Amino acid sequence: MHRSNTATATATSPARIGPLNSAPEPGPDGPLSATAGRSVLEGAFALLNALRQEEGAGVTVLASSCGLPKTTAYRLLDQLVELGAVERSAGHYRIGPGMFRLGHGWQPYPGLRSTAERPLRRLAAVTGMTVGLAVLHQGQTLILNWSAAPDIPRPLPEDRQTWPWYTAAGKVLTAWAPPGLPLGPLPRGWRHEAGRIRERQAAYDREEVLEGVCCAAVPVYAANGVPVAALSVLTDPDHRLERLADPARRAAAAITAGLGRSAQRHSGRQGDIPSAG
Repeated sequence: MHRSNTATATATSPARIGPLNSAPEPGPDGPLSATAGRSVLEGAFALLNALRQEEGAGVTVLASSCGLPKTTAYRLLDQLVELGAVERSAGHYRIGPGMFRLGHGWQPYPGLRSTAERPLRRLAAVTGMTVGLAVLHQGQTLILNWSAAPDIPRPLPEDRQTWPWYTAAGKVLTAWAPPGLPLGPLPRGWRHEAGRIRERQAAYDREEVLEGVCCAAVPVYAANGVPVAALSVLTDPDHRLERLADPARRAAAAITAGLGRSAQRHSGRQGDIPSAG
């Protein structure tokens, strides 16, 4: 298994696009052409990606990193500021609260965030540890939510949401994942380890990603019995991870049950479940 003292996530590089020297002109009938509309969107998203990696940068740096003319970058940033997607202060830019709200609306599975919220808090209180909910996204472990016990410092950086796939949560999800995920070469013996993870319904990370941090993770299932997320408990090397797996399984079962009820309610609204009697 891979081991390193510091976790490094491969950030997505900002898209480099052709120059956009001016705002797209309306077509003969008024609306923008599809090509022009895509160019504007590509430029805006390239700037947002650049801001994710270079928070507090000025327009010159952002324009250069995106391959945009400075005037175009300034115009797009000005529009993003008006929409609340970007904030500007003393000529420097950063991601705005509008993107925060949009990002928290993303659901890798319907109802997952809201269903997991209470079990996460309970698990943190029971274990006295920091717990997290994660999914696999583009070959990395993406943290959807953290919950920490009162007065317990989070053992991971506050602003870090993506980690290598071989976290405990990532191992759980990779063990059930179909082939073809962008994970790179899997370690020797992974097939055997994946089988053990499926058998015991848990995976462990003993300082394999971050020195001083260990983790136990268990799967959260959708209504069809396929894992859609992983629930993890983070601790230090002095704790037995196997003991933390049991309360984590109970919390994961509560989330799984909640997702099943949510799916039934949704199907009922669609008329797929006949009424009783």
